[in-house]
This record gives sequence, structure tokens and C-alpha cells, in this order.
Amino acid sequence: MRFRRPAAVSAVALLCLAGATGIAQARPDSLYAPSAMVFSVAQGDDTAAATVVRATTLSCAPGARGTHPDPQAACAALKSSAGSFDRLLSEPDPDRACPMHYAPVTVSADGVWEGRRVAWDHTFANSCTMAATLNGNAVFAF
Repeated sequence: MRFRRPAAVSAVALLCLAGATGIAQARPDSLYAPSAMVFSVAQGDDTAAATVVRATTLSCAPGARGTHPDPQAACAALKSSAGSFDRLLSEPDPDRACPMHYAPVTVSADGVWEGRRVAWDHTFANSCTMAATLNGNAVFAF
């Protein structure tokens, strides 16, 4: 009986100490939503089976960086399109004549844009129509 009171006091003290340590608060690791992408150009009409010809990486937050040759321009183009890759496509340049042969080229974007998971691809009839449709867009200029 004489050990009940110290045991009760010890239990209350442990509970108070456990409460004083607090619970880890969830907070972001950064002030910026992550934006890290991998862009590729592949021969073929199926992203899964196509042969990758070239690829590059791009990260836009907090600063533009990656293996992309012009990360600042690519990030600016993505921001102006609000991350909608379909907006990067334009009507083919009417002054550019492309051969009418089918040699499919698929461009793809995979990663995270402003905290959202992105998996996008678009297939062109050939590399000439790809160049005419992308029309010098900085994102796929690698």
C-alpha cells in the first residue's frame, strides 16, 4: 500500500512529460510546391514501347535547373501554360512543308508539376510535324 501513491505520482508525471514533448506538426519541407519533370522524345507511337531518342530533366521550384539546355525559358513556358502541356502545342507552321510519311515520334512529360502528378504524351506523324507543331517551344527544345 505504501507504494501506490509514489506509483500513481510517477504515472501522472510520465503522462505530463509525454504531453509536454508535443506532437510533431505536419508542415511542408519547402515553401514551394515541387515541380520536377522528365521530358523525352521517342521513335514510335506507343510511349511504353517507343525507343527514347533523347531526354532531359527540368526542375522549376524554387529555381530553374536540370539537364535541360535552357531551364529558365522552359519553366517560363510551362508557367505561362499553367502546366497544361496541350497548350504548348500550336497549329503547325503553314510555311513549313513536311513530307507525308509516317515515322511516328512521341514526346512525353512525366513527373510532378506544382505538386500535382503529371503523365502526358503526344504522338506526331513524323519529326517534321513535331517541329512544326511545337514551333520552337522552349520546353521540348532539347
